[in-house]
Amino acid sequence: MYVRHLSVADFRSWSHAEVAFDPGPSVLVGANGRGKTNLVEALGYTATLSSHRVSTDAPLVRAGAERAVVRAAVIAEGRELRVEVEIVPGKANRAKLNGSAVTRPRDVLGAVRVVLFAPEDLAIVRGDPAERRRFLDDLVVSRTPRMAGVRADYERVLKQRGVLLKSAGGSKRAGLDLGTLEVWDSHLATHGAQLVAARLDALRALRPYAVAAYAEVAPASADLELGYATSLSSELPGLTDAATVPAIDAIEAAIRAELARMRTQELDRGVNLVGPHRDDVSLALGELPVRGYASHGEGWSVALALRLGTFDLLRTDYGAGGEPILVLDDVFAELDADRRAQLALAASKAEQAIVTAAVPGDVPDQLQGARYDVEAGEVRRAR
Repeated sequence: MYVRHLSVADFRSWSHAEVAFDPGPSVLVGANGRGKTNLVEALGYTATLSSHRVSTDAPLVRAGAERAVVRAAVIAEGRELRVEVEIVPGKANRAKLNGSAVTRPRDVLGAVRVVLFAPEDLAIVRGDPAERRRFLDDLVVSRTPRMAGVRADYERVLKQRGVLLKSAGGSKRAGLDLGTLEVWDSHLATHGAQLVAARLDALRALRPYAVAAYAEVAPASADLELGYATSLSSELPGLTDAATVPAIDAIEAAIRAELARMRTQELDRGVNLVGPHRDDVSLALGELPVRGYASHGEGWSVALALRLGTFDLLRTDYGAGGEPILVLDDVFAELDADRRAQLALAASKAEQAIVTAAVPGDVPDQLQGARYDVEAGEVRRAR
């Protein structure tokens, strides 16, 4: 797969921009603050309906504008697909596929496939569990777009159940309708079990690719270990290693049992204490957890391995012609010579790699393809 054309209107700093791409490497060069990252962020948005930089849509709309529009035309297996997303803060976004409006924006997921590596990815390694859950959930949706609906349903249930628990917390407990809470328990267990099963399957599939990528990027380091951390492991022994994925009904039963065990604490605190929103992806180098023990270079290597592993996994999933677009957003300046070389080697094998850099010298020779100068609100193809 490769993106043939990208168009943005009122997205971030851009009032308007049009960029035509070819297969192979493309390099967007511009000083910091000129908008090159905004362009690849827009492309990433068409693939995931989210930003790799912010958690809400409001910052994506140019100051003073009511909405932003992103359009991408991609070629996959000789066929062109056109995706358009209209971002409207405070309202429901809208989307089109090949010019026709879709019922829900998430119906366009899967049309554009992107793996994006950026400086923000260090948060997957160094940040709180929410960063790692987001990484894994994005991988789940990339592999199986329909899981975006399950993810949204789970978040809706979590919100409604949280409101109920908060309204009945502490001294208000006597007025709680337990029947209503049990209905939400059932919904949480049903959607939560599907999400946990999909996460475990994605993690099981990712592990060999990420481990191999880390061994190439940091051959002198201890082996990378990935696991799944959850309170359900007491109900399902062996769950954390994710070597095998339990049946969904077994996971659902485990969630129900954990809900029953934690009922009093949830009511006392008025918050959701059970479910995949509390889980984590464990990352370790040998016997030591990455967070808190890994050096800065090792942390970068782990983040890089996770993205390269994701790229290799999705290439395998989709097969020839369907591999994702690889986007490398201003990362070469952050890497030492060895890691630069490994990343450049991987990127050179992609059907399309889009690289951003502040200066041309940051980009390895293997990726010196088509160049675009980004400055003064314009994108110009240099060669």
